[in-house]
Amino acid sequence: MQGVRVLEVAQFTFVPAAGAILADWGADVIKVEHPVRGDTQRGFIYMGGFQLDPNRHPLIEHPNRGKRSVGIDITKPEGREVLYEIARTADVFLTNYLPSQRQKHKFDIEHIRAVNPDIIYARGSAYGDKGPQRDVGGFDGTAFWTRSGIGHALSPEQLGGILSQGIPAFGDSIGGMFIAGGISAALFHRDRTGEALELDVSLLSTAWWAASASVTQGMETGETMRAHMPDAMAPTVNPFMGNYRTSDGGTINLCIVSPTGYIRDAFEHLDLPELADDPRFCDVQPLMENAAEAAELIARSIGSKPFDYWRERLKTMKGQWAPVQSLVDLADDEQALANDMIVEVEGADGGRPFRMVRGPVQFNHEPVQTTRAPQASEHTEIVLMELGFDWDRIEELKNCGAIA
Repeated sequence: MQGVRVLEVAQFTFVPAAGAILADWGADVIKVEHPVRGDTQRGFIYMGGFQLDPNRHPLIEHPNRGKRSVGIDITKPEGREVLYEIARTADVFLTNYLPSQRQKHKFDIEHIRAVNPDIIYARGSAYGDKGPQRDVGGFDGTAFWTRSGIGHALSPEQLGGILSQGIPAFGDSIGGMFIAGGISAALFHRDRTGEALELDVSLLSTAWWAASASVTQGMETGETMRAHMPDAMAPTVNPFMGNYRTSDGGTINLCIVSPTGYIRDAFEHLDLPELADDPRFCDVQPLMENAAEAAELIARSIGSKPFDYWRERLKTMKGQWAPVQSLVDLADDEQALANDMIVEVEGADGGRPFRMVRGPVQFNHEPVQTTRAPQASEHTEIVLMELGFDWDRIEELKNCGAIA
């Protein structure tokens, strides 16, 4: 993406996360922030019940690394003129503001295209840019988790209610990747045809794509899938699929979707070699017919030994499995580290490096090179001087409050 300039007028994580991905890929991403308060998310002091250090802020660093920040008050005519001058040099305009705000402050597609007809205009929204709720705001906790049906599907019926989301910016980060992919396709299309596209991604569409196999099944049958309680033995036709508890409270997930060719090896690794010759379990058809009994025997075996035993024991099993880990466990996972899934940038407080997750795409096996998220308005003068603003004009814009 070197040579691509992205002008981002967006807050929070959904949409800014797309800018972060594009910055990871080499784009020059200019983030426009309010000259006094910056991105509203900078003021968040709690995340998931944990108090945040404003100088080491995950909800700022994750969706804003690699960018440059320019402080512009787009409610002022002078500020909008500065915005338009940057837009003239940009390839992509990226926003998650509601239609009413885009119109009120004159940065909707017709305003931006008036100064740059070739710009790709990318919008992120809660529920989409068409229909009666196009001007309704939302967060991933509402549009992605609650309204989409994902929270319902992942909450066991026995709970009698819906689990809270548990992971801040969950749908935001997924949706940001979708926007970055759409922008990449739009840039490719423009290069091929000369046509500049507009594109939309909503949190609702993000959720439905993520759950699309189940959504399609539901539309086909009228039935909805639900998660099961951890200690409930769910109905199964395949005992090699499910979560099994270890003697010390850990969990091993077996996920041998197609047992053909795996039965003997799996039973041997599960310390049940005799079951491979048992006529009830020795082939796929009888295994399916006696799945509940086999699952009970597997649960008893896994439950007789500790988590670390099974982590080591199952390393050579041919079939698919995984240890159930926390998000913190993954930070030391040897496979995650081997694949450069963590990137370090300088700490905004000048202290130890700040560790972040790289985007899911890796090119040529190379680690991501990026920088910390900018301080609010950190690059205003630099960017404007690159555009040819002289110091007198910059000072004049500062004095009237149009920029910071």
